[in-house]
Amino acid sequence: MQPYANFIAGKWVAPEAGDYYATHNPAHPEEALGEYPSSGKPDAEAAVAAASSAMAAWGSAPGPQRGAILFRFAQLLEDSRSELGKIVTLEQGKALGEALGEVSRAVVEARYMAGEASRPGGQTYPSERAGFSCQTVAEPLGVVATISPWNFPVVTPVRKIAPAIAFGNTVVFKPASLTPWSAVYLMQLLEKAGLPAGVVNLVIGPGSSVGDCLVADRRVRGISFTGSSDIGGRVAEMAARRFASVQLELGGKNPAVVLDYDDLDGAAREIVSAAFLCSGQRCTALSRVIVGEAQADALVERILCQVAKIRVGDGLVEGTTMGPLISKAQFQIVDSYVRKGIEEGCAVLAGGRPLTGNPGRDGYYYAPTVFDRVAPDSPLAREEIFGPVLPVIRVRDAEEALTVANGTRYGLAAAVFTSRPELMHKFATGIEAGMIHINHGTASQAHVPFGGRKDSGQGAFSIGPTARDFFTNVKAVYAKW
Repeated sequence: MQPYANFIAGKWVAPEAGDYYATHNPAHPEEALGEYPSSGKPDAEAAVAAASSAMAAWGSAPGPQRGAILFRFAQLLEDSRSELGKIVTLEQGKALGEALGEVSRAVVEARYMAGEASRPGGQTYPSERAGFSCQTVAEPLGVVATISPWNFPVVTPVRKIAPAIAFGNTVVFKPASLTPWSAVYLMQLLEKAGLPAGVVNLVIGPGSSVGDCLVADRRVRGISFTGSSDIGGRVAEMAARRFASVQLELGGKNPAVVLDYDDLDGAAREIVSAAFLCSGQRCTALSRVIVGEAQADALVERILCQVAKIRVGDGLVEGTTMGPLISKAQFQIVDSYVRKGIEEGCAVLAGGRPLTGNPGRDGYYYAPTVFDRVAPDSPLAREEIFGPVLPVIRVRDAEEALTVANGTRYGLAAAVFTSRPELMHKFATGIEAGMIHINHGTASQAHVPFGGRKDSGQGAFSIGPTARDFFTNVKAVYAKW
């Protein structure tokens, strides 16, 4: 196995304690992929020191110069699409087509932010006093810690790093421990693009040591975190003690509401795609269906037809449309929820079981699972499973559908399928979520703000123009002439 290193102050360096761990292919868990640093507090502190040293020069560099480096990075990323996509499939498990799509999406987001670097924020205001001018300017936030998850190991880091450096910040990047290979590759591309030493630093290691250190360090002025709501709450609490800014993209229990819709075939296609991509391991996955009783049987029949088309297997094998779960731990979580649903008496219409007798040897494969007649207060209906499990909840009318849709602690995304304009309006305004999708699945776009409410997020939305709101500070300037 090839050993990899941290990237600090423009150099690849071993962890101070000399500890390493191995990563494995979730499709073939006995296949080791590489050895990575199990870093600790000294490594995190060294990375923060490097980012702090680089801050003055990078923050004062002209925006177009920062943008030029990002444009080069985006081109390198696009040129590396095939190789990086394969790396994502090997370490994360998703089907190769999905992995390639993730890299392409990262390219688009990087290019958008490269352009933003040439558009400085700020406004000029008319003064209420003669001889005065009033304006605001946007200044870099400072050193930013970016902590990313394992389900999207390319696009999520790019979504954090690109705006951070576009707006003049420096970065300490901690990737998920399960997917560090993609992170190393991204750093190699940033280095090749000409990013100055210390502007982005990579520290690989557990959240309990590296992550906690970054969140607690007073030199780190902002933390952009994507992960579970429970850990996000802890990050927010720690950051609040020292008044650091946070951008939290957290969990979801996203409903697909179907009421009086003329195209049930189309709804089923959209729902199944959004539910089972990435083996259901997406914060924006459609993870519950809320359907009016009058159309429930017809919709369920169509959902089952679409689920039957899913081909589960090694993501590198042609024809695979759904790969394994990421790890043994995630496999066990999904299986425990399925067992709870069966014990509750929910009707299992598809799946409901592992697909291998020995997951630790043959892969963490789980059958796409559909439950019907799930109670709104069931754990299947209220808790984030993060796997290929889709519960169907039947309701009497629109009022009950809205109540059920809002009946969880989450508020990330929702999809509404209806042919009635008044219901489109009712649910677009009434669902407590940051993103509403009408008559299609939960697919976002690279220039539109992305984020959630309630336990699904805090701080400025990412992507698009709202990224500036997190990665810059506003300064008001009054001048007498």
